[in-house]
Amino acid sequence: MQLTIDHETVYHYDATVSHSTQYLRLTPPQTAHQRIISWQLELPVAASESTDAYGNILHVLTLDTPHSEIRLRAHGVVETSDHWADEAEALPPPVFLRGSALTEPDDAIRALAAGHAVAIAANPEAGLIALMQAVADAMPYTSGITAAETTAAQALALGAGVCQDHSHVFIAACRSLGLPARYVSGYLLTDRNAHVASHAWAEVHADGRWLGFDISNRQQPDRHHLKLAVGLDYTDASPVRGVRRGGGSEALQAHARVTEADQQ
Repeated sequence: MQLTIDHETVYHYDATVSHSTQYLRLTPPQTAHQRIISWQLELPVAASESTDAYGNILHVLTLDTPHSEIRLRAHGVVETSDHWADEAEALPPPVFLRGSALTEPDDAIRALAAGHAVAIAANPEAGLIALMQAVADAMPYTSGITAAETTAAQALALGAGVCQDHSHVFIAACRSLGLPARYVSGYLLTDRNAHVASHAWAEVHADGRWLGFDISNRQQPDRHHLKLAVGLDYTDASPVRGVRRGGGSEALQAHARVTEADQQ
């Protein structure tokens, strides 16, 4: 399947920003699952390109002249398949046993995970699918309830959230059982209005391989999913994160559109 992606992010500031640095993980890697046919970043100025500690493609955009807006656009065509074979890794799986501020488990998360421990030990993939369903049941997809800084424990206590929250709770639960788990940012081709094209899911290292779980959609990732970056949590894999000096309050507009290449 060929996916066409068009992702635009615009920051507006009510005062002049004297300096800003944006960390962009907006370029998908080429893997057995996804073949990059074309990809382009449209940025205010040229950005430096490198690879971060998790093996993600990272662009660093620095604006050191006064500005009141930043406009970023990533677009391209990628061919995807249902094949999700493990690739060469920048870090060994045990690194993803580490906790993080957004994925620290509390008693409720540990209890949720413990209820599936026996099933996961007997059949890791089937047991993790059941855990995925339990997280989705406990937290119906609801936008506007949580924020980027909401922790896994807070989201589970609220009983609602979006893909970021579902992934954080699932990751926290898996790590509490001793399973390496990581956050994945990417895109999703979907006709469901409730779920935006810019998406997140989780991967768990079990049975000697990485297995993917899209908790919000209660499924394992397939050809409709396109991976951008991985990390311990959202802060490591977020497509766009930055720091600035000045600017006052900020208004963010972001829109990602994913279509089949032959249906534009």
